[in-house]
Amino acid sequence: MAKLLCINSLLNYALLTCQTQPNISGKPFDWQDVQLSQGLDQSTLLEGKFIEKKENMIFYGGVGAGKTYLSTLIGLNAIQNRGKRVKFYTIATLVNQLLDAHEKGSLNRLFKQIEKLDLLILDELGYIPLHKQGAELLFQVISLCYEKRSIIVTTNLQFGQWNHVFGDPILTEAVVDRLIHHSHLILFGGDSHRLKESTLMRN
Repeated sequence: MAKLLCINSLLNYALLTCQTQPNISGKPFDWQDVQLSQGLDQSTLLEGKFIEKKENMIFYGGVGAGKTYLSTLIGLNAIQNRGKRVKFYTIATLVNQLLDAHEKGSLNRLFKQIEKLDLLILDELGYIPLHKQGAELLFQVISLCYEKRSIIVTTNLQFGQWNHVFGDPILTEAVVDRLIHHSHLILFGGDSHRLKESTLMRN
């Protein structure tokens, strides 16, 4: 439910159009359990320098490890410090919008909105499997961004398990191929921050 409590005032001020925006507290990000890929440093990631190169970021780790939090900080920094166009979706929200737009005949309008972006953040890949049409429409979005704009994907699944989401090995291979061609893999370890901060764990 926390992700549905949007930080509307901050994100609207930053001109970031978000769907199911995550709630961030403003405290500094804890890098202790984050493993960056070779050639990538914290500054490049936080300041969004990878966006200029049209590179992608794959955030892999368990639930509550900080993937959504960091992707949101990057998005806000990209807008406020670099004037970039950024949009945040959970995978489920984007797929639902794609299916709705397809049914209403307004899919091209949604695609044109995505084409205007510099960075697309796709959160929670792996939490729910996608139906065939939804998976195919999501692939179209990823193809639309390929080598033209950056994508951040947060996921709790290894690449070999993505077929559980897309339901078709050929489609899964095509998605992975486009995402990893110009990408960095960031590993998030440690226990869930939400679990550690919960009142149940303090008692």
